[in-house]
Amino acid sequence: MPPATKTGTPAVKKAAAAKKAALKGTGGKVSRKVRTSTTFRLPKTLKLARSPKYPRRSVPRVSALDAHAVVKFPLNTESAMKKIEDHNTLVFVCDVRSNKRQIKDAIKKLYDIDAVKINTLVRPDGKKKAYVKLDADVEALEVANRIGFI
Repeated sequence: MPPATKTGTPAVKKAAAAKKAALKGTGGKVSRKVRTSTTFRLPKTLKLARSPKYPRRSVPRVSALDAHAVVKFPLNTESAMKKIEDHNTLVFVCDVRSNKRQIKDAIKKLYDIDAVKINTLVRPDGKKKAYVKLDADVEALEVANRIGFI
């Protein structure tokens, strides 16, 4: 007579479950995502900041427009002199690529003048002209004499 098997022990139950898992599989039914659009959009993933191993440029670029390049020379034509006397405004010829902020900083650095307002225009010959309006307590005539173009 063969030995009696115990069907209720945990080891037998575990072995039966392993047999069933091997035969049928454990995945179960996989539900697919319902797509509502015909175009596939790539999912947004983590974008890390670049950390280069060496700098691609050995020396940083130096700006070609320093104070001496921005302001070329003061203008002393008749109309410029009239601006100095009547409107407390100095007139300079500047680099065409410079903007009003650069002109203001260059005039501050070169001539120690605080400009209230700067108007610019590009002349027909291609040069940029800057009208530098000075504060009421600073005389443009005195500044022009100090610069040395009167």
